[in-house]
Amino acid sequence: MFSPSNPTAQRGSPPLPYSSAAAVELSVVIPCLDEADTIAACVRKALVALGTSGISGEVIVADNGSRDGSIEIATREGARVVHVPAKGYGSALMGGIESARGRYILMGDADDSYDFGELPRFVAKLREGFDLVQGCRFPAGGGEVRTGAMPFLHRWWGNPMFSWMVRRWFRAPIHDVHCGMRAFTKELYGRLDQRCTGMEFASENVIKASIHGAKIAEVPVTLHVDGRVAHAPHLKTFRDGWRHFRFYLMFSPRWLFLLPGLLLIAAGLAGYAVAMPQMHVGKVIFDVNTLLFASLAIICGYQSVLFALLTKFFAIGEGLLPTDARIERIGKILTLERGLILGAVSCVAGLTMLGATIMQWRAHGFGPMNYASSLRLTIPGMTLSVLGFQTIVWSFFVSILALKRR
Repeated sequence: MFSPSNPTAQRGSPPLPYSSAAAVELSVVIPCLDEADTIAACVRKALVALGTSGISGEVIVADNGSRDGSIEIATREGARVVHVPAKGYGSALMGGIESARGRYILMGDADDSYDFGELPRFVAKLREGFDLVQGCRFPAGGGEVRTGAMPFLHRWWGNPMFSWMVRRWFRAPIHDVHCGMRAFTKELYGRLDQRCTGMEFASENVIKASIHGAKIAEVPVTLHVDGRVAHAPHLKTFRDGWRHFRFYLMFSPRWLFLLPGLLLIAAGLAGYAVAMPQMHVGKVIFDVNTLLFASLAIICGYQSVLFALLTKFFAIGEGLLPTDARIERIGKILTLERGLILGAVSCVAGLTMLGATIMQWRAHGFGPMNYASSLRLTIPGMTLSVLGFQTIVWSFFVSILALKRR
């Protein structure tokens, strides 16, 4: 077994023996794509940590199509190599985790930026009963980023912003959502049903764990300078940053649809409040043009709120999100029949107002009209008709979604 002070002193030490899946407590899963520069060091450090801490475990290298000898190096160093043909960081991890025999999973990057010698502290937290143990590289969580180990934008903008979002939007108690070293129970992984095949896998892991009410802990880790020489990091700042951001939005209908929709509706109602009585503020007169803008805000806002509810219904029905008692109550209140009645009432009110404008036009011999007056009926009538129609088709669509769950 390696000496903890000199993990590279020997080569090719075998992993700890195991006779069955029950004997393996921890599976270390390392995704790999052409990591010949660093994969040996990562495997050695993981095996040393397992041996010196007395943890029964295995090291799995989930290879994603390496052609630089990484497979042979990992095998020689004592890892079990799993070949994952589907491309992507998330795909590699999924393949490695699915083949893992341990009760616990620890994942870490293959670029030697994380010290696998720190794995015992993750296992200690898992043994305490936590479902997910997230590493933290930032001082806020007790971690350390070595000089030159993280790009400026990642350290001071990207990671802090996304970590704040995951705390605020999803109530995850962590300070470093994108730390590539973390551990979790295999039971939790099975419940999360992760689907992202790219870099978003890491965000999905934390967000879903928090949404499902998992017990989450954070442990400090040190981020070292990337040990690669042959090629640049696989991570692309803006491409992968956008992919993470869009995933956050898709998993938070509240921030993507609901809150913007409510703000638009509030702005539209405020517009009606000042435009219907032709309110004067100094030399400014709020008139029919204000009504038109206000109607646009209300229609778009209402559409956004309906999309928020649709997204929730769909995500829960597909198992992407856990059951939400509030959504269940809304579903019981907003039945198809009630939605149709509400939509019909809105449509009738709107069409009545539009009919009144036609009668006005007729009274003028279908000639020119006083549009400042007539548009006060036309615009609200159009708005109510559109809202009613949206409500009717939305109610039918929600009912169609509900059929699958019955």
